[in-house]
Amino acid sequence: MFVKVCGLSTPETVREAVDAGADAVGFVLTASPRVVSPSQASALLAEVPEQVLPIGVFRDEPVVDAVAIARAAGLEWIQLHGTRTPGDVATVHDAGMKLVRAVTLGATPEELADWGEDLLLIDAAVPGSGEAWDYASVAELPVLQGRSWLLAGGLNPENVGTASTAAHAWGVDVSSGVEVSRGVKDLAQVRAFVQAAKAESRV
Repeated sequence: MFVKVCGLSTPETVREAVDAGADAVGFVLTASPRVVSPSQASALLAEVPEQVLPIGVFRDEPVVDAVAIARAAGLEWIQLHGTRTPGDVATVHDAGMKLVRAVTLGATPEELADWGEDLLLIDAAVPGSGEAWDYASVAELPVLQGRSWLLAGGLNPENVGTASTAAHAWGVDVSSGVEVSRGVKDLAQVRAFVQAAKAESRV
């Protein structure tokens, strides 16, 4: 199970996620309670070993702006939320970067199609809300078969195992589900989430 812990903003939370076995960490570079500046993200990269992917997260910024901000932070992976096009995917790749393209519950078959992104992320209807949803609803979608994609939205240490199994997800992404308050991560919850997700993948 590929595990991404998103919205990290302190060296301590990055170290905890990495030590617990996370495969990727996310730094929010758009308006959010979890936002960090490019310089802060660059400093946090010092805590990320080579085998872990650091990803810059954006919402509605034009793709060229997201690329420029990510480059300023020293990031090679970008996660794009909002309304996007296949041309946006090409722009990221032309810049020499890799892309996580995020869509929400209820996305059209066209939006779920493979546009050439490196990873697809399927989020709740309201991203960042922390609300659980019907994870099994995406399990049998033909467009997802054989692809690497991440499940997000409403996940926490208690439900990540059953949710990822129900969805037939390749990986999972968490942010609010490991927080004590909006934007403030709980170190024990971060570790518990990663361990629970990894344990499920061994069942």
